[in-house]
Amino acid sequence: MGPNTNYKNFMGVSTFMKKLLQKLNKPSAKYSILALVLIGAVITVAGVVVMNKSLHYFSQTEFCVSCHTMKQNYEEYKQSIHYSNAKGIRAECVDCHQPKDFVGKIWRKMGAYKDVYHHFVTGKIDTPEKFEEHRLELAQKVWDRMADENYKTCTTCHSYEAMDHDKQSVQAMKEMIPAAKENMACIECHKGIAHELPNMAGGFRKTFETLTASAIAPAGAKKLFSIEEKSLFATADANGKVEGQLLPASEVEVIGEEGEMLKVRVQGWIETNGKGRVMTEYMGKRVFKATVRGDVKATETVISEEVDPATNIAWKQVAVNAYITKDHLVQSIDPVWDYASEMFASTCNSCHAAPAPGHFTANGWISSLKAMSAYYRLSKTEERTLLKYLQNHGSDTGGVGAH
Repeated sequence: MGPNTNYKNFMGVSTFMKKLLQKLNKPSAKYSILALVLIGAVITVAGVVVMNKSLHYFSQTEFCVSCHTMKQNYEEYKQSIHYSNAKGIRAECVDCHQPKDFVGKIWRKMGAYKDVYHHFVTGKIDTPEKFEEHRLELAQKVWDRMADENYKTCTTCHSYEAMDHDKQSVQAMKEMIPAAKENMACIECHKGIAHELPNMAGGFRKTFETLTASAIAPAGAKKLFSIEEKSLFATADANGKVEGQLLPASEVEVIGEEGEMLKVRVQGWIETNGKGRVMTEYMGKRVFKATVRGDVKATETVISEEVDPATNIAWKQVAVNAYITKDHLVQSIDPVWDYASEMFASTCNSCHAAPAPGHFTANGWISSLKAMSAYYRLSKTEERTLLKYLQNHGSDTGGVGAH
């Protein structure tokens, strides 16, 4: 194709564009320009009115609960303070679930297609039983969306600046004053304000199931971490006598392998004048790592000796050799901490905002977690893992989960 051909093509396109613009700019032979402007204005106004009326209709509580899977949510909402209160102020569905600004409102409407899709197409939530099964997942999406929107649906009605703490109850004042100082989000303490809280354990327990499925020590691994309690043996026999326990989230060094067993080195601290059975992660801190006895205890070697300046108690850093099975072991502590962090958010933060892990010392977390134990339902292993996470992220252990 030569240059003349390209030039002719360019001129042809240019001529076409000129003719098109001339037609668009040419006055209508049938209607005056004023009539066309008025018709356009009427169509625009009609469009705005129709859109406004449509948004109003689709934003009514009656429409929101017209889907039968929302009936249970509606009944829960009717029992809440947002539905009936001394001041006679009612927050409708859209007040909490839909931003007031136009862009946020349209975006929320567009996002609602997922609920419709899962109700009518996939059938994922088309019955109350199925909805209940996925309640935690759905609730978490709402909480995440509120956080992404900086909780503007909450702050439309509530603001710290407008609060008169003297008119609040003693308990409310006790909670709200520090919350106002830290500018905490409403949802941090009030997740169950309008609807029944989902089973918060469902999320982190599924995470643990996934973690367990892949927690098999790979060949050649030199450093491993336990995800739950593991028995310590003095010989490479999983049916032999148990000579101790390795606690969750504890590190071991692999020094050998015999069949289906790993020979490991467990290092930690014990009190010099104690019985020497309990091994801790740190000197002077009750961050328990393992218990040892019998023939495993007999392999103990002393690495160093120190005196804790805070208590004047003598400690020994020691190491023991033992055998463990290859299951429930991971190469990085990070997935264990992620699981424990999710557990912390699901249990300790489900009613009121819990302090950050770095708020207490490692030893301080023992009594603090015990004080909250009446408000959560965890197994002994889960509780030990959670405590280990909090202690390893405490104010005196680096705050980063370091071992």
